[in-house]
Amino acid sequence: MSCHLSILKLNFAVLAAALFMATSFGQPSLEATLDSIIYNAIDSSAFPGAQLLVLHKDETIIHKAYGHHTYTQQRPVELQHVYDLASVTKVSSGLPILMKLVDHNLIDLDSPVSKYINDWDKSNKANLSIREMLAHQAGLQPYIVFWAETLKSNGKFKRRTFKDKQSKRFPIAITDNLYMHKKYTSKMWSAIRDTELSAEKKYKYSGLLFLKLPELIEGIINTDYETQLKQSFYSPLKATHLGYNPLSSVPLQDIVPTELDTFFRNTLVHGRVHDEAAAMLNGVSCNAGLFSNAESLAQLFRMYLNGGELNGKRYISEQTIKEFTSYQYPDNDNRRGLGFDKPPLEYIDGESYIAKSASPSSFGHSGFTGTFVWADPEHDLLIIFLSNRVYPDRSQRKLYTMDIRPKLHQSLYDFLIH
Repeated sequence: MSCHLSILKLNFAVLAAALFMATSFGQPSLEATLDSIIYNAIDSSAFPGAQLLVLHKDETIIHKAYGHHTYTQQRPVELQHVYDLASVTKVSSGLPILMKLVDHNLIDLDSPVSKYINDWDKSNKANLSIREMLAHQAGLQPYIVFWAETLKSNGKFKRRTFKDKQSKRFPIAITDNLYMHKKYTSKMWSAIRDTELSAEKKYKYSGLLFLKLPELIEGIINTDYETQLKQSFYSPLKATHLGYNPLSSVPLQDIVPTELDTFFRNTLVHGRVHDEAAAMLNGVSCNAGLFSNAESLAQLFRMYLNGGELNGKRYISEQTIKEFTSYQYPDNDNRRGLGFDKPPLEYIDGESYIAKSASPSSFGHSGFTGTFVWADPEHDLLIIFLSNRVYPDRSQRKLYTMDIRPKLHQSLYDFLIH
């Protein structure tokens, strides 16, 4: 008996040694591969730090923080720290409410948008459908640089637009020393309404509808948009670190800064939304504005990945989840779902931020600040990558040129799926 035990112990020791050799001196482990990609990116100044979370079959495979808030290396990134999600907000804010409204037949995606946005009823957008706009198929202009419209030719702000002190007339805090007039948002809405449309309806990425979505949603539900979002989704999902304007609930030292803005705010953007339009909307829009850590964002996407249900609670019908995460206009060379991004219709290496192996059923979104979330129902796989690649400024593009996100993503398929 003791001889058999000795042989058994010896076999386990040999097996352990073999596994150690395979991961240390031969084929690296998944974690080692992911670590290598991220640390190489940090060493190359693609971003100063990051969070990475990977779930496979609803089991946590990787959940790590890397690097620091900035290149001074004074504040290491920790798992509870929050990042500016940028355009990941598009699929994490108003979109779940819209899906819930669809479930309750309170909104028709194919009706003219002017049915829900009254001041568009006599504009060139009156007959556009919400479906077209969510899928970036409506011919809307990509964006409006609102802050630039507030400047005079000498580079100073126009009169009665901004003040250096907060008051009833200037309540919207852009920075600690810059406050916007309460009525300027009406000029922003007019500018969106009056933008030209493309002559041909084809894929053109636009954030304009997403700026208006909170107003559209409030017109249907007759209650505060942000309150509804928290009560219907974030709170029951226990997404405790997901929300707008984090300075009201998160210590500043736990918020990762974004950019040293030298043209509009003239300060380090830290604790307030990086996107200028969202900042001028008091930090709340469906185009940008959300902050989160990887763990809280994962709670929302676990629900999506599970067909609208999580921990026994149904949030959105499976049918609606499938509709929103499906290709809408593939025959028109448009890869988008409803709000969600999708895999390229034809994958070309170096031209996509996701893995070549991502299934056609997969969906997600990326963000300008260096964020990325992608869910794959076919393989029950979720990746969340958060960084502040715009630090110290947005000219830093190594996140793209080094293909960091697709390399991370493809590694998951190489190790976990194939």
